[in-house]
Amino acid sequence: MTTTVHNLIDGQWVGDPQAERRNPARPDELVSVAPSSGTDAVDAALVAAGQAQRAWAATPAPARGAVLLDAADLLRSRQADVARDLVREEGKTLAEGMGEVRRAIDVLRYFGSQGWRHGGDVLPSAVPGTTVFTRAEPIGVAALITPWNFPIAIPAWKMAPALISGNAVVLKPAELTPVSATHLAAALTDAGLPGGVLNVVHGKGSVVGDALARDPRVGALSFTGSTAVGLGLHELLHARRARVQLEMGGKNAYLVLDDADPVAAARVVAAGAFGLTGQACTATSPVYCTPGIHDAFVAALAKEAEGFVPGDGLDPATTMGPVVSEAQLATDVAAVERARQQGATVVAGGAEPERQLFAPTVLTGVAHDADVVRKEVFGPVVAVIEVADYDEGLARVNDSDYGLTAGICTGSLAAAHHFAEHAAVGVVKVNRPTSGLDLNVPFGGVKDSSSNTFREQGPTATEFYTWSKTVYLGFE
Repeated sequence: MTTTVHNLIDGQWVGDPQAERRNPARPDELVSVAPSSGTDAVDAALVAAGQAQRAWAATPAPARGAVLLDAADLLRSRQADVARDLVREEGKTLAEGMGEVRRAIDVLRYFGSQGWRHGGDVLPSAVPGTTVFTRAEPIGVAALITPWNFPIAIPAWKMAPALISGNAVVLKPAELTPVSATHLAAALTDAGLPGGVLNVVHGKGSVVGDALARDPRVGALSFTGSTAVGLGLHELLHARRARVQLEMGGKNAYLVLDDADPVAAARVVAAGAFGLTGQACTATSPVYCTPGIHDAFVAALAKEAEGFVPGDGLDPATTMGPVVSEAQLATDVAAVERARQQGATVVAGGAEPERQLFAPTVLTGVAHDADVVRKEVFGPVVAVIEVADYDEGLARVNDSDYGLTAGICTGSLAAAHHFAEHAAVGVVKVNRPTSGLDLNVPFGGVKDSSSNTFREQGPTATEFYTWSKTVYLGFE
């Protein structure tokens, strides 16, 4: 079944579908056709957003929250169908697809409930007869540019705090995954979100994304994607003093100490490295091991890797879905071949190009300055490197251009606390996979992983979409 996707502008589904998306597990199966929009669609969306935003901001926050809560209920009733569409266009396993839709539902519920708490603070004043309070004012129009690897969860966790704060939104979803974003938008419109408050424009990033970044009507832009693109957007937005929030690449190292159980450590690393086909900015790699555990850990990790079953995400026997595209598969293959050329040994894994599959891959004998250690692969590839001790391991973890997540496997509380304090990343995991995060806590990185300004998710997520006004009220 092929889904015809349209832009959502001013409450209407419009646009001429032209761009095809095929199932990565079944390349002969056409999943969707979507618009490849130009700047005229961006202009129409921004006009609609600007016209709708003031009335939406004037709507009481609990009423705004009620729309998000109703949308969550609608998405929950459609979860099975939405998850199947997500699997068909992105390639996740059905279990992963169901989990991602559940995440979007929970995000809408979390921020919907914030409608009863959104506002400001009352503070004491040094001046008699005076009350001081703050107001959280919406930015106005927020542009959101989202990636293909979490095609409904990331739009939800950007969109929900923007909407509950009283902003209007223009979303540019990833070209590879237009259907998932459409399901989210449909749930919100069906829940009663006024026309123009949410607009969705499909198309190329170089056209739609660039137009949004350059337009002065956009007061804030939140982007998740590559570091190269993100830094370019950063320059454009800062040049006109607009807010920009960037979540970009990652190279998420793990440190495994001698006091860890090698089998348990391998299970943790495998979950972070190979889950979601390794197509997550928080995916694990490289892994640094101290000498006493190195060989046992490598053997255990290779066994974990060989236990995955790559295949069609809708097949119940599959535990790892296909690579999202032929281009990404070529990138994964090239990364492993380059590692071989630089001296690495492939302990487990490999590609099946004819089925667009890439099995979990474990490399050893890798130098710390090898490309596979320094550069993001965005695939299920782990490089295991021996280090002399904890101190060298921590130094290697921090010797990276990226700083999103990092982890340590150890039974030592002292080592765990020291690592948590000194790892130069936004999220630290102790005896847990680098991937995965609770929705009620802040998420973001440092260095080339993030603009390191406003965090996503959690109670502070609305700060990016609001500015604080301080009011002095004299009553004498």
